[in-house]
Amino acid sequence: MKFFILVALLGLSFAQHNPHLKHGRTSIVHLFEWRWSDIAAECERFLGPNGFGGVQISPPNEHIVLNSPWRPWWQRYQPISYNLCSRSGSESVLRDMITRCNNVGVNSHYDAVCEPIYYQTCVFCWHIGSERLDGPSQPQTRRSVTEYQCEGYLGFSVSYGNVYVKKCSWHLFLKKDLNRLYFQSKVVEFIGKMSLDRDSCPFSVRLLTPLLQKPILGLCGTIYLLESHWFSKGGNFSRDSMRFFILVTLFGLSLAQHTPHFKHVCCFIGQAVRKWNNEKLMYTKNWGEGWGFMPNGNAVVFIDNHDNQRGHGAGGAAIVTFWESRLQKMAVAYMLAHPYGVTRVMSSFRWNRHIVNGKDQNDWMGPPSHPDGSTKSVPINPDETCGDGWVCEHRWRQIKNMVIFRNVVNGQPHSNWWDNNSNQVAFGRGNRGFIIFNNDDWDLDVTLNTGLPAGTYCDVISGQKEAGRCTGKQIHVGSDGRAHFRISNRDEDPFVAIHVESKL
Repeated sequence: MKFFILVALLGLSFAQHNPHLKHGRTSIVHLFEWRWSDIAAECERFLGPNGFGGVQISPPNEHIVLNSPWRPWWQRYQPISYNLCSRSGSESVLRDMITRCNNVGVNSHYDAVCEPIYYQTCVFCWHIGSERLDGPSQPQTRRSVTEYQCEGYLGFSVSYGNVYVKKCSWHLFLKKDLNRLYFQSKVVEFIGKMSLDRDSCPFSVRLLTPLLQKPILGLCGTIYLLESHWFSKGGNFSRDSMRFFILVTLFGLSLAQHTPHFKHVCCFIGQAVRKWNNEKLMYTKNWGEGWGFMPNGNAVVFIDNHDNQRGHGAGGAAIVTFWESRLQKMAVAYMLAHPYGVTRVMSSFRWNRHIVNGKDQNDWMGPPSHPDGSTKSVPINPDETCGDGWVCEHRWRQIKNMVIFRNVVNGQPHSNWWDNNSNQVAFGRGNRGFIIFNNDDWDLDVTLNTGLPAGTYCDVISGQKEAGRCTGKQIHVGSDGRAHFRISNRDEDPFVAIHVESKL
């Protein structure tokens, strides 16, 4: 399961750059491994009311099921058919979730795993025995286990007899199978089926190297159109504007070959907030296109994802995750305040970490589950956090309020930059918002031009505006647009953010 993840941020997207978020909404959240019914409820009670524009879901297709006390998270990424039946729920529940989320302005984005089908056992819908499938319930060939070269690191039970076999390598038949028109057409059919009458659109299409060809990419980009009822603007839209929003994920490629700036994109914010290798926040003054990255409109940015928060793929220990919540909130806030790219927030679950020689031996563990292996529901605590092992970073006040901040300042330029030649930095977004960070080992005490209208503002990091009052710090902006900031390096959250809708 070691692989590199390359997304649109790295210049590998094709054709579709429009995330189709509702007007005024700018961020996507990945509710990793959530059940469809819980996602529907979260859209209605939290994501919609708080301005999230999209929800990324785990792969919805039928997948392997291992006989393990904890069902591994990566089961979802090893499909056995293109039926829309997974441990998150059935196709009917998935359809209901997409409709309910769309009704409150939250588009559904799914992870499309376009790989050869693994022949293993699924307990949800049906058993495939020794058949290996290349399409929805259509076996291409029947082969015995012994006809494959097995890698020998992943066990599973097949549905015939009591034979225990190993996961078989698909690398041997990769080029032949993935280049066939039959398989290409089934991948396109799969993507179309997952659109569920074009009410949702793929977010990440996971492809293997031989699929990076015009036939398959062209088909995915031109055959299916989004449903105008959900995605058109005022009834006026073109065919091109209604295309799916698709990112490409590649497996096993050389980073240097395709992405000379990969280290900076994936890891720099993490390295900067950690202050590793003499990296400093001041260096981010012209982050984004100023660093030679791809155009702003083509990029998707994130601090962590379900792979690299477990040490898989690129980034290593530089990746900041929920395990270090203080740094995570600061890094995500920086990403959401900055105008570059379409932003995605991660929402995780905890697992029992066991670090040996720097490697987490339990990074495979799946979501919170019942004894029978079924995924637990996500309980919401009285303080709006999640329980029962679900982390729900998107519900943290600091991150939720920065999603709102990004919506408020949308379209405004990066402005009024200030730094202390180290790790105290500040910048505005035109005349709509301003944020300041203190990541040094000493206190910050400075007066700066915010660009905001005069008035008293509620800091949306230490608190928020509720019923016309502020539950956190108050920042006073003078008639000249200047404000005085004091931030201790010992504060729970050493940064402050204000915007015009937080004005008292």
